[in-house]
Amino acid sequence: MRIEPARRTRDMVYAVRDIVLVAEEAQRAGKDLLYLNIGDPNLYDFRTPEHILDAVRDAMYRNRNGYSHSSGIEEARDAIRRRALSQGIREIRDIFVTTGASEAIDIALSSLVNPGDNVLIPAPGYPLYSSLLCKLDVQAREYLLNEEEGWQPDLADMEARVDDKTRAIVLINPNNPTGAVYRKEFIEGVIDLCRRNGLVLFSDEIYDRLLFDDHQHVSSASLADDVCILTFNGLSKNYVAPGFRIGWCIVSGPQETTADYLAAMLKLTRARLSASHPMQYGIAPALDGDDSHLQDMIQRLESRAALTDRMMNAIEGIRCVRPQAAFYAFPSLEIEEEDEDFVKALIRETGVVVVHGGGFGQKPGSRHFRIVTLPDEEILRRAYERVADFLQAWPSRRK
Repeated sequence: MRIEPARRTRDMVYAVRDIVLVAEEAQRAGKDLLYLNIGDPNLYDFRTPEHILDAVRDAMYRNRNGYSHSSGIEEARDAIRRRALSQGIREIRDIFVTTGASEAIDIALSSLVNPGDNVLIPAPGYPLYSSLLCKLDVQAREYLLNEEEGWQPDLADMEARVDDKTRAIVLINPNNPTGAVYRKEFIEGVIDLCRRNGLVLFSDEIYDRLLFDDHQHVSSASLADDVCILTFNGLSKNYVAPGFRIGWCIVSGPQETTADYLAAMLKLTRARLSASHPMQYGIAPALDGDDSHLQDMIQRLESRAALTDRMMNAIEGIRCVRPQAAFYAFPSLEIEEEDEDFVKALIRETGVVVVHGGGFGQKPGSRHFRIVTLPDEEILRRAYERVADFLQAWPSRRK
């Protein structure tokens, strides 16, 4: 008798990984693949700083290989607290360390929402949120980012989507997949919206130190003490260690409104025992120690973002907003067909692996694709030349 899978898995998609199946098909057909789809700096010319590796290696040799405290080791949490205070975050209720920022987000959502509730998420935005909400039988209610305004969120659109079933608003700042950095006045508007409606603010700040052109990042929780704000971060991006799977959540806000929610989150952290014990010893050296790798990393990423901006906007039928941070761009396509069809054909015919915009959410009727700008400039040039040639031959571009 065939085993029936759970209904919650039917509508769950994760475009970033799912597109790899098409890439594997193209590789078997002999295509030379250029991967511009996964935001993993270690796959390219970036390396985890030595002092972080040394700290983890030393922890392993000191036999820190059993379980840790469920919320994380004390020295790591102290370092996270110091960094948060330096950013202006006050009223910190607790900090817990997780298996990547993804687990922190999963714990925070699972502790908050019930079936039938809804959570506001950005479109475009990182697909983890919609996948988790699908699993929890909670509506992912998308608010639009305005491409004409450099992918800044539309506060009026956001407010129109709040109702009595809304429990939280998600901000991804800097944004994946657009590379946008949100303006302070917008963040203040979102905080006020949460204040007036009793909502939790999820502030995903995993790219907060990878900023270009003198753009400044403002941590949401630094702007208010009277709203429950969860700040998510980790070692994956800024510290070039995605495989460590180490993230954290900073819980801030009034004691009287956050206490029960925090207790529920900590209950879930205890149920899964702990994040990887030895890997947690990389947190304090990362946050307190030498961060000179960032200067070189940002310089290279900024140059690759500029190249992406120039070459994409030189292609007829593509328009690209220049990224302000991180290592992504989200160009628009002037085609009649669905962007997923375009991307799959692009991979099969040229070997350039990108992800279709529909996998991240987007304005209805628009077409986009996400580029990861981590590869070196020679690889990016080759990829963009292939995209240009392919697009000019695309059916609706030949008319």
